[in-house]
Amino acid sequence: MNKTVPEAVDFIRSFLSSVKDVSDADLVIAPPFTALYAAGSLLKGTNVGLAAQNVFYEEKGAFTGEISPVMLKGTGCEYVIIGHSERRQYFHENDEIANKKIKLSRNNGLKVIFCIGETLEQREAGRTFEILSYQIVNGLKNINAQGLVVAYEPVWAIGTGRTATPDQAQEAHLQIRNRLRELFGEASDAVQILYGGSVTPENVDSLMACPDVDGALVGGASLKPDSFEKIVRFKRGIK
Repeated sequence: MNKTVPEAVDFIRSFLSSVKDVSDADLVIAPPFTALYAAGSLLKGTNVGLAAQNVFYEEKGAFTGEISPVMLKGTGCEYVIIGHSERRQYFHENDEIANKKIKLSRNNGLKVIFCIGETLEQREAGRTFEILSYQIVNGLKNINAQGLVVAYEPVWAIGTGRTATPDQAQEAHLQIRNRLRELFGEASDAVQILYGGSVTPENVDSLMACPDVDGALVGGASLKPDSFEKIVRFKRGIK
């Protein structure tokens, strides 16, 4: 929940000019709902895609305050983030709700960034793989792999300044990849798995060097164009 419409417009103009030559990565930004239409107008025809931070699981109706996939498409959105840890924590959204959102979003032509991850308590209890498996199986029930991105967000590393070590990130990502392969077979190879959890210009190189980390879901470090650009231009192969 950052940036007014004018602030988002200024950000996008600055960011676009700094990354217009980037062709070896998929770039997507997710401003708040209020800025989506203005952002979509600026991003149209560029190398940066547009995502929404959330969506509702009905196309229309008496659901005051909610935003449907149809509305998102009308702003120029290509992607939508579903199941973010803050939606789970503060708004008590579970994998059943996420599943409904994913199905309707996919039916309306949106690509989905599905977020999963364990809390500190769950990690310390040795339940990381159990939690990730549960979220994948239930969140992706009766879903295919087409247009799907999965983001691993260790909840204990979001906004805390704590980051999973490259070994911890790789271990979790490999587990996720194996579980996706069990669900989708060879089609799972097309699913990108992002790491999200206090990603910064200082740690992105080592995280991206992990063989099963395909990209990053960036939070606070994406709020300034220069910081986000440094992450986009990470140095490949550095551990």
